[in-house]
Amino acid sequence: MTTMAAEKAKKWLEGKVTRGIPNQNPIEGQAMPDLVVVEAEDGRILCRFVVPRHLSDGEGNWSAGAVATLIDVVAAASIVTRTSRIFVSVDFSISYFSTAVIEEEVEIEGRLVGEGKGKLRAVEVEIRRRRDRELVALGREWMTSVNAPGSKL
Repeated sequence: MTTMAAEKAKKWLEGKVTRGIPNQNPIEGQAMPDLVVVEAEDGRILCRFVVPRHLSDGEGNWSAGAVATLIDVVAAASIVTRTSRIFVSVDFSISYFSTAVIEEEVEIEGRLVGEGKGKLRAVEVEIRRRRDRELVALGREWMTSVNAPGSKL
């Protein structure tokens, strides 16, 4: 079931963030051009992404920094699917298991896994190579809501 908040998350992620709309973080737009939202539902978002050349290291592997940026934004989007509010990281860990290379397609799934007291939310994001489902990276974050003008989508 798709909720209104899930539709807002999809629009925010595919529109403002990945296209580098003004007043958004330009690094996010560079780190995830052409990210496609496949599914968005309450507390979960699934995306596909093809690793572009400009996000690779000298050996043709997807840059760890670009992976981290993508995990952070998809984590926030998975919370937006429930709350329609933008959240920011307060605790962030990533485990890297394998690599993805230039022109390789990956799937990114973000899931809201817990809600703490107050404004805290726990999120988990998995990135898997699409061709063999091998885990590339796993991100875990605690995020909190932003109490600023424009934080509500």
